[in-house]
Amino acid sequence: MNTQLVTAAVALKARHTELREFPMPDIPADAGILRVSVTGVCGSDWPIYLNDKAGPRILGHEMIGTVEMLGPLAFERWGLKLGDRVALEEYLPCGHCHFCRTAEYRSCPETDAQRFGAVRYGSTPVNKRPSLWGGYSQFVYLHPRSVFHRLPSTDVIPDRIAAMALPIGNGFQWAYLDGGAGPGKTVVIQGPGQQGLGCVIAAKAAGASCIIVSGLARDADRLDVAKALGADHVVAVDQQDLRAEVERITSGRMADLVIDVAGGGPEIFNNSLALLHRLGVFQTSVRRRAPLNNFDIDQLVTKQVTFRGMRGHSFQAVELAIRTMEEGKFPLQRMTTHLMGLHEVDAALRMVGGQTEERSIHISVDPWKA
Repeated sequence: MNTQLVTAAVALKARHTELREFPMPDIPADAGILRVSVTGVCGSDWPIYLNDKAGPRILGHEMIGTVEMLGPLAFERWGLKLGDRVALEEYLPCGHCHFCRTAEYRSCPETDAQRFGAVRYGSTPVNKRPSLWGGYSQFVYLHPRSVFHRLPSTDVIPDRIAAMALPIGNGFQWAYLDGGAGPGKTVVIQGPGQQGLGCVIAAKAAGASCIIVSGLARDADRLDVAKALGADHVVAVDQQDLRAEVERITSGRMADLVIDVAGGGPEIFNNSLALLHRLGVFQTSVRRRAPLNNFDIDQLVTKQVTFRGMRGHSFQAVELAIRTMEEGKFPLQRMTTHLMGLHEVDAALRMVGGQTEERSIHISVDPWKA
């Protein structure tokens, strides 16, 4: 029996984590253990951090690490060996449903964190054995249904850059694979956080002709990063009229694609539709958790707009993010603003939740940092 102990930051109740120790689990033949190098702090960690109804949990799902243990069946199934460096997705898809069989496993019911009893990295309670389900930990249990991406050495992609594989992967999914960003297209991205900046990178890599990013005046540093990553124009919507700016920039043609990652109220939907030309596409990743009142369906129909919800990433999208990191054409170091330890997870989450004066874009948690 393994006597090694694993230290993790456990969210015990709303707005509070505490360092706890767990026994290193004995793994079955089809599972493994990941030694965590860093885990990125995602904006979606914040609402989970505020909710203590599901019980104590180890949060964090943007994990980078090396394979520490590997059962013989896992060795055959995954094609990995001890010491391999990988990015681990949050999803544990079933592998046999229609969505999994058609490369759309992000739509597999098993990946839906809202489903009762769902097992997913970064949100599963510690009372679900073997407890190590989150990246704010020194080690993570590798479930037999884990999804991996191989990574080159840290000389090619440093840990803190690699930790952005999932948010940048979301950008490739939403802007390029789902949204169709490409040559001749004008893309408006509302919100210059890590997801919005991921969309900037993807749109630029896809060859979009014009990229416009909107935020608030307080987002000046983030908007500067957006420009460094390839945005052609930035707009502070509390100082400028976004619709008027898009009309001016495009000489009245307006946008082909509008992506909402800003997290604003329902009014942002109608305002977003006004930014599109006929046959444009509007996509949002933000759950409103309330009825959408006064939605301008006439504008939707008149312009023949495609209205799409965005959720997660495909395997291809994360691979595109990793290949982009390898190429080194974007100043991705501008996005990674903080490196924190397990004892600082509360501070990291409060920063991501906008509860501190200090601003961030992407924070990495190093579980070995003193």
